[in-house]
Amino acid sequence: MTSSAPQTLRIMDLALRVGEMLLSNGAGTADVSATMASIAHHLGLRGTYVDVTHIMLTMVHDQQLDEPPLILRRNVVRRETDFEDVTAIDRLVADLLNNEIDLDEARLRLGQIATSGHARPRWVVTAASGSVGAGVALMLGGDLLVVVIAFLAAVAIELLRRPMDVRRLPEFYIQVVGGLCASLIAVLAAAASVPAPPSLVIAANIVVLLAGLGLMGSIQDALTGYHLTAVARLLEVVLATGGIVAGVSGGIMVGRMLGVDLGSGTAWPDLSHLPYVTIGAGIAAAGFAVGSYAPWTSIPVIAVIGAGAGALSAALFQNGLDRPWAAGAAAFLLGAASYPASRILRVPALVIVVPGIVPLLPGLTIYLALAQLSEESLGGIFSGITAGAVAVALAAGVILGEYAAQPIGRETRRLERRLSGPRLVGPFRAKSRRK
Repeated sequence: MTSSAPQTLRIMDLALRVGEMLLSNGAGTADVSATMASIAHHLGLRGTYVDVTHIMLTMVHDQQLDEPPLILRRNVVRRETDFEDVTAIDRLVADLLNNEIDLDEARLRLGQIATSGHARPRWVVTAASGSVGAGVALMLGGDLLVVVIAFLAAVAIELLRRPMDVRRLPEFYIQVVGGLCASLIAVLAAAASVPAPPSLVIAANIVVLLAGLGLMGSIQDALTGYHLTAVARLLEVVLATGGIVAGVSGGIMVGRMLGVDLGSGTAWPDLSHLPYVTIGAGIAAAGFAVGSYAPWTSIPVIAVIGAGAGALSAALFQNGLDRPWAAGAAAFLLGAASYPASRILRVPALVIVVPGIVPLLPGLTIYLALAQLSEESLGGIFSGITAGAVAVALAAGVILGEYAAQPIGRETRRLERRLSGPRLVGPFRAKSRRK
């Protein structure tokens, strides 16, 4: 099948716009490349080259030997976490590859996805962000007062982040403000003799700030051979995390100036608190999913999977397993469970695994590292290393779980010859061999 130059450009434009939306929402480079190649191949383009980097997508199509190649590029100018768009794009591509829609209808639907707003009210998204902080505070052993303060602090962070995000401030500064806001609220509550441990409030809101930073995509790119993109994404995550560290450190400094005891010796709750850990993990996972516009039908499943992962990680840790190993084991089972769940719900696995790991993020470990370093204790260095190890273990465990869950069949073997890892978004279909 051959195409005219205008038709070829329309196909390439569709593939590029799909890839841009997936990449901007945290999809792995391997998934984006395979989805774009599948679209082009299905619509009749042969000899198409796809190149995806952290900020640019390029497609090159060789027409004839005596004709210059056609080249189109798109830049990723804005990054967000919008699971409604990811799900809609995933279903659009699946319908296209199943011949349920043609090129013109696919382009029309894509335009509608890109320009339509959200039916979910903004106050629901703000409250969902607060529920992430409340859920994590409950996981960490906080009582009702701590949970309420953590909820209010997370809502305040969301309200502060929104205007800065609209003005396109760099993520580093937004994270600095968020970390400072969370720590100052906790410090002021403690200074006012409110009986709520400030350490738990700060740790819970560190998780709120860590959620959705793109850690999953960076580790997936590293494991699937896209090392340059992985380094760029990881640097973005490190800078954003550095902003959290800077903001929280500033709040801790203010607390020490006011003579507030921030509780650097805060410990994880024991097994008797496991039911609250389970409930808190489910609330945190569901809250992040709601705030990221995940389909309503997926929220109960995400809550159950997140609750199970949080409970398993806590139980393994309390029974002697190191934090990274406990988090990695829980993430492995989360990844294994998310694959069949995503097929049943008809959503990408990314929509389930990213909220699912939110309760496992090392918020308390990062807080302990900062508090110990402020006391000039070498233990802060080891806590910081542990936090980094937990983050890597979470992403690696989820991807390994996806490997284990995906069925071994003809389509999988064909796909694995082209990719180095499982699909978290995009059709589970390999580009067929050229005849």
